[in-house]
Amino acid sequence: MVPDAGMLCIDADTRLYAVLGNPVGHSLSPVMHNAAFRQTGHNGVYVALNVTDLPGAVAGIRALGVRGCSVTIPFKVEVMDHLDHVDPMARKIGAVNTIVNDAGRLYGFNSDAPGAMAALLEKTPVIRRRVAVIGAGGAARALAHGIAEHGGQLTIVNRSQDRGRRLASQLECDFFPLADFSGVGCDILINTTSVGMAPHTDQMPVGHACLRPGMTVMDIVYNPLETRLLGAARQAGCTVVNGVAMFVHQGAFQFERWTGKKAPVQLMKQTVLDVLGKKQVYKENERHD
Repeated sequence: MVPDAGMLCIDADTRLYAVLGNPVGHSLSPVMHNAAFRQTGHNGVYVALNVTDLPGAVAGIRALGVRGCSVTIPFKVEVMDHLDHVDPMARKIGAVNTIVNDAGRLYGFNSDAPGAMAALLEKTPVIRRRVAVIGAGGAARALAHGIAEHGGQLTIVNRSQDRGRRLASQLECDFFPLADFSGVGCDILINTTSVGMAPHTDQMPVGHACLRPGMTVMDIVYNPLETRLLGAARQAGCTVVNGVAMFVHQGAFQFERWTGKKAPVQLMKQTVLDVLGKKQVYKENERHD
């Protein structure tokens, strides 16, 4: 039985989806995906699974016929060794955050890169823009590959020079130490670190002097919705892109891979905003964009 839109009906035909991680108690993926399932009439349910044994969890996906999974910290790299096929872009990035179960064969994808680029391209073109990516972790790798694919002129900016130079070397792009970064010549600034995430909301990855009118500033942190970096960027006359946009777009990529249906992106976004309790702030921000 297929449920009506707006109704959650679990029966013998319900397809199971999950997010695998540790911890996962903070995840907004279940509320977002379940709202999308209800809206589109897809007979599925999405749950959060706190995983302590990744090989066992992947075996469980096969054995139980779980149709699709999101993968989050700390398993995005390790999970690649347990899949039947890894998408070439995910292999290049070095991380998988999306699993599709096709008749027992597990396929891995990375939705962070397309999700981030969809969010960014809503606000600015990337081609021939000078883009500084702060960070050198998995999210930075995904963003950097997306920027390069869309023709951006990439610079990696990182506190640890060894990690930053290593990533820049792999991507064949420039590197700049975070301590020396001034923002001069930068068209787009993207923070991929956790600096500014709750509860440390008073922190910024760069100083106010790095922010200039006309820049686009993106922060992948989505709690709080407007980080201190984005607040300062808005005051400086920058266009801002919040972390909810990337989170929702990467989720939309997953939804479409799993269901073959077009994702209800606006509903997914509003669902996340409602949970964060930031709806009014979001509306005020949109009016000033």
